[in-house]
Amino acid sequence: MTSSNVSEALGYEQARDELIDVVRRLETGGTTLEESLALWERGEELAKVCRQWLEGARKRLDAALADEGADAEEESDGEGQEGRSGSGGE
Repeated sequence: MTSSNVSEALGYEQARDELIDVVRRLETGGTTLEESLALWERGEELAKVCRQWLEGARKRLDAALADEGADAEEESDGEGQEGRSGSGGE
């Protein structure tokens, strides 16, 4: 399994927590250039995983809000037609 496959298997919170740790290690310093580059690359992978989770969550929220709006519109359309048919009998 490649490192990107492992990254994709991470949950949002796991990726975020590991990313926080990577940033702390980079900010602290004391690592070799090679270690710093490896940490940077891992941080980029983790940031990508977090972005994907957040984009997925945004799409799900947008879909839920769109469904909610469509349901509300159907309800208001249904009420409006009932009101119209009832007024014709007067």
